[in-house]
Amino acid sequence: MPAIHVRPLTDTDRPWVRRFVADQWGAEFVVVHDCVYYPHELAGYLALSGETTVGLATYHVSSDNCEIVTLNSLRSGQGIGSALIEAVSGGAIEAGCRRLWLITTNDNLPALAFYQKRGFTLSAVHCEAVARARQIKPSIPLLGYAGIPIRDEIELEMRLRP
Repeated sequence: MPAIHVRPLTDTDRPWVRRFVADQWGAEFVVVHDCVYYPHELAGYLALSGETTVGLATYHVSSDNCEIVTLNSLRSGQGIGSALIEAVSGGAIEAGCRRLWLITTNDNLPALAFYQKRGFTLSAVHCEAVARARQIKPSIPLLGYAGIPIRDEIELEMRLRP
């Protein structure tokens, strides 16, 4: 199996990112903390195994904060998500960011475990935030992982050091 290689997104990747996000996230946009993001318009990284795309991360920089908007690994347990986080954190440090953060939902127990194992800490719970997101994106399911009702956004963060 070829090694994982991570590279920045280019303009030629954007149509693929648009289709991929629509397939993985149920629409070409993401709604989080009352914001709408179009990941195909954001900075990001692709993870490749040979010529095959096996992961995607997109992010948004604001002031000295870098928010991971999407993170997808198509092959669990192969270090793809970790490699993408390393790439985003490196890009965030280069951009002068001091904080890397993201939102996941209360049902996403695998993601909560994944991020905490990689140094993220819980920083906030936004109760009932998903109800507001559903007003913009009604396709967000009511139930998620293991049948857990999807209600709240959980914010995780990592402090960055240059």
